[in-house]
Amino acid sequence: MLQQSLSFYKFHSHELIFVLSKPTMSSPLLSLIPAESNVFFPLVFLSLLFILLLTHLRTPTRKQPPLPPGPTPWPVVGNLFQLSRKTPLHISLATLAEVHGPLMLLKMGSHRLIVGSSPAAAREILNTHDRILSGRYMPQVIQTKGSKIHNHQLVFNDECDHRWRRVKSAYKSELFSARALESQVGIRERKIWELVKHLGLMDGRVVKIKEVVTFTAINIISRAMLSRDFVDLEGRGAGEGLMQNVRRFTEAGWKLGDLFAVLSGWDWQGTYKEFLGLFGRCCGVWVGLVEERRGRGSGNGRDFADALIESGFSDDQINAVFMELIGAGIESTSATTEWALTEFMRNPEPMQKLREELSKEITGDTIRESDLPRLPYLEACLKEILRLHPPGPLLLPHRALETCEVMGCTIPKGSQILVNMWAIARDPKIWDDPLSFKPERFLSSRLDYMGSDYEYFPFGSGRRFCPGQPLASRVVPVIIASLIHNFDWVLPGNMDPAQIDMTDKLDVTMLKQEPLCAIPKLRRQLMK
Repeated sequence: MLQQSLSFYKFHSHELIFVLSKPTMSSPLLSLIPAESNVFFPLVFLSLLFILLLTHLRTPTRKQPPLPPGPTPWPVVGNLFQLSRKTPLHISLATLAEVHGPLMLLKMGSHRLIVGSSPAAAREILNTHDRILSGRYMPQVIQTKGSKIHNHQLVFNDECDHRWRRVKSAYKSELFSARALESQVGIRERKIWELVKHLGLMDGRVVKIKEVVTFTAINIISRAMLSRDFVDLEGRGAGEGLMQNVRRFTEAGWKLGDLFAVLSGWDWQGTYKEFLGLFGRCCGVWVGLVEERRGRGSGNGRDFADALIESGFSDDQINAVFMELIGAGIESTSATTEWALTEFMRNPEPMQKLREELSKEITGDTIRESDLPRLPYLEACLKEILRLHPPGPLLLPHRALETCEVMGCTIPKGSQILVNMWAIARDPKIWDDPLSFKPERFLSSRLDYMGSDYEYFPFGSGRRFCPGQPLASRVVPVIIASLIHNFDWVLPGNMDPAQIDMTDKLDVTMLKQEPLCAIPKLRRQLMK
């Protein structure tokens, strides 16, 4: 038999009742405990008391914030079918954000996609958490060993690391610095004047404006790269077909395997072979020139190829950088010019105001970069065009390097992140009459291109800010001003400009779905 006793204790608000039994020595299991001592039971009590004390005093673990809200995903495919194939992605995402909020979570197959659609969301993604969210989401085909561009460029670099900084430094000092831009100003102005003269020869004939501006933009970039023209203004030359291959190359970078992790190791769509083939065809335009340059130098003054060779860039690295320049710089220039001419034809009053400013400030036919500071209405027009038709409406996909908190929501490590700049630029809570073309809204505005205002950032912001902004803000307004100053523009068949199809499509750059075909008519005889 065990002799039992009851002990009662109270600790703060907890009442502890222990039934303590003093065993008799007849219990074989407890025979090791000395009969003359009460050591065992106080030790049990003190141990339990210590455990309770730790539980009582322990600081509660902070609950992790929830994931951003979003539409309910379907099994396997996620929210893929909630994005209309007939509607451009930036518009579909803006429509979903109206329901689910400015920070939204979508499941794209097995991947998380976070979309920011307000200035507050953009500020946190591109500024507050810029370092953590500055990774680049990389399509599978680009990550594959031997892809030729992975971590050789700014765009397709996983992180803002030493490789990324090396390319950025080359851009900043050798291509887009004030010194470098000034050294090429005469070439750029000559190429734009050649465009004007070519259009003068097309007086009264239908022109695809984006096409001819593309050829001019190719030569502006190729002159900076290698001091050569790649094409003439009919598109013939070493670079014939270059932009078609560049467009196919960018399309090849996104396939079904990027949606589903289980498919990521398979190339059952033949993407990798197509990708490398297109890359090789594009680089074939300049590889011989780079090889020749390594042997004997430029001979026509120092250009970007010379700078890269002197800095120790390999042929693969130079090919990747040149591909980036061609892909990013040319399409955005020609698309913005096409949108600009479209908006002016649909809105004759702003076009007339611009012509009056040009007539007052410009002597002769040629618009020069040095004229731009005296043309505030032209700058306002460009800003308005970039607001309505930003070349990169979703910027390029970022990736979370670590888990962080944005607007009270958890952004898990590895998430793909988009900022819907298009939605912000058309938000009626931010902009008065946001769908109308009104350059006057920028005449007294503090907003600029530099990415510090999150209501308006057409070149992006933060570490991934577009390095080509200094060049674009010189070239594009000069092209636009030259087309408006020297030509009247009419549509084929006397079509009413109000009937122009304004539907856009997204292929990295936001393009006009139906190319603008217009007829230039000289306003006066061009000077030789």
